[in-house]
Amino acid sequence: MNYRAMTGISAMNRTLAALLVITLSLSGCLSLGGKPPPTLLTLTPATAVPAGTVTSGDPRTAIMVMEPETDQRLAVVRVPVQIDDTNIAYVKNAAWVERPARLFRALLAETLRSKTSALVLEDSQAAANVGVRVSGRLIDMGYDARTSSVVVRYEAIRSSTGSAVVTKRFESVVPGVPAKPEFIGPALNQAANDVAGQVAAWIVG
Repeated sequence: MNYRAMTGISAMNRTLAALLVITLSLSGCLSLGGKPPPTLLTLTPATAVPAGTVTSGDPRTAIMVMEPETDQRLAVVRVPVQIDDTNIAYVKNAAWVERPARLFRALLAETLRSKTSALVLEDSQAAANVGVRVSGRLIDMGYDARTSSVVVRYEAIRSSTGSAVVTKRFESVVPGVPAKPEFIGPALNQAANDVAGQVAAWIVG
């Protein structure tokens, strides 16, 4: 091996060594995966179908629950805080395990399953020509600092083949909630279950 080739290898080794030092130095202050917050929130149905229950039915009579639309406040896993009419923050040290719209869809579907013998599906499950579609918009699911309360609002849309499209707005407010994750989480679960129960009663009749 000639001198020029050896010099090139030595330079390459020095470069690699320098990169290794930089990487090791940064590893102490950076995390590629991100550190999870101390509190992770989810929604748990107040009424759930017992394990082992089997439900079947004609897709044409099934109920399909769609993931609701949201604005950007609820398009993330953080819990929004309404400071005033125009300013929004997020609850510190807390986050949803997944996007609120998906959590609410699962909660509503499970609540409906506990209220009816009809087949209840979610839009992540393939089915065509279902009897009733429940869609809508999740307007609020967060904390209002002005009133120390949690608020869940859902604009539901019920549609079926051959019938008129009907919309209805549902709301639940839990007042007197301290601005801490350990209180906000259970209150949001309570309010979301309340709204899901209202929607289920409206759909099932």
